[in-house]
Amino acid sequence: MLYRMRLFKGAGSEGMAEPILPTEFVERMRRLLGEEATDFFEALQAPPMVGVRLNTLKCGAEVLSALAIQAEPLAWAPEGYVVRAGDVALGRHAYHAAGCYYLQDPSAMMPVALLNPQPGEAVLDIAAAPGGKATFIATRMQGRGLLVANEVVRGRVAALVENMERFGVANALVTNEAPARLAEVWAERFDAVLVDAPCSGEGMFRKNPEAATHWSATHVLGCAVRQQHLLDDAARLVRPGGRLVYATCTFAPEENEAVIARFLRTHPDFELVEPPAWPGSAPGRPDWVAPEEAAGLPLERCVRLWPHRAPGEGHFAALLRRRGEEAPWAWREPRSRLSGQVRRHVEAFWRETMRTELPETGWAAFGDAWHLLPVDAREWRGVTVVRAGLRVGVARRGRFEPAHALALHLAPQAVRRVANLNAEEAQAYLRGETINRSGEPGWTLVAVDGYALGWGKQVGRLLKNHYPKGLRW
Repeated sequence: MLYRMRLFKGAGSEGMAEPILPTEFVERMRRLLGEEATDFFEALQAPPMVGVRLNTLKCGAEVLSALAIQAEPLAWAPEGYVVRAGDVALGRHAYHAAGCYYLQDPSAMMPVALLNPQPGEAVLDIAAAPGGKATFIATRMQGRGLLVANEVVRGRVAALVENMERFGVANALVTNEAPARLAEVWAERFDAVLVDAPCSGEGMFRKNPEAATHWSATHVLGCAVRQQHLLDDAARLVRPGGRLVYATCTFAPEENEAVIARFLRTHPDFELVEPPAWPGSAPGRPDWVAPEEAAGLPLERCVRLWPHRAPGEGHFAALLRRRGEEAPWAWREPRSRLSGQVRRHVEAFWRETMRTELPETGWAAFGDAWHLLPVDAREWRGVTVVRAGLRVGVARRGRFEPAHALALHLAPQAVRRVANLNAEEAQAYLRGETINRSGEPGWTLVAVDGYALGWGKQVGRLLKNHYPKGLRW
């Protein structure tokens, strides 16, 4: 049976599908939450919240001022905000194309804040697509260390790569592997591992009412089994002294506290860490787990975010530390260099276009595309790597053509020729149009308000458009 809730009310809700919740889910949440259930269901009837997380590799809160939107900072992530967008279509703004921010549920930012990745660490996001949490990890790492963003489902990898490029991330490997395979190759290599586990998605019901139609108690139990295996594989990747965060966007204790309880029973070398006391956060619920599983375990150290207590759709997370202490793995630095005709083409482009020195080491070819690697290629033997480091450009037919990823990685001051467009021109550029303007001939970094959008090539009084066709508006 289904339980029909009233239509969402509020600005921007026109045309939104009427949310329908399974009767069994409603009864279950009333039983678990007791008197809080009324507030919980009222929250599910309110419009979904809009969250924005700034890309601190590129910008700061000045972006929000330029957008002229109301924004309230989050307790657990100072880069994150709850926004009242008004008439601004944040996903179709030039600042979004420039990678200035990521649209993300406010509560979904909490697990990365709990993991607390640091510059210079080796960090793994084991189920990373479409890239919300991986790009957050990258900004916290500030370009230093190694980030591995893995996605099991091949069809979801393209979106992950696109978002990592949009954020200008250069110190990452995007991989497409089963977690068990990663554990075979990279056992005990990582300082921090994030498991954003596929789940029954109860926290998505408000944003995506259709998701409720796929819910069942059987589905919850099936998810819990898969999550247990995923967490077991992830544990093998954490070095002694390292950190592991398990997170879901569901409320079901079978997928949350119960998974952690079973994990701690079978992995005595891990311990639950006391989380920060963020305003609006709630502790885990040991009383929702079978007594024989919860006995003696500090499951209240898990973190719950509820839609009626905190901004966002709701999330669960647990921070685990592997006992012991081991020095971080010494990942080999890349030493490979450019040579021959390719080097001459790249040097010519760099001399004519860039204000920085050409990197001497770290170069590797993938087909006719040249990349700058974050680690030596020998480190990923046996792993399917879809994107390695920064895609710099393509050498073909006697010339070197810069990659879109390079443009989004660069600050305008690093490039000799910059076309800083106004809002109207930026919209035209993103549609793939040629821009009428004068300038010095050659490759030109196209920007809006000082934030890079992509490449153009100045020819006479025309700036020819090199924005990728697949991204054009």
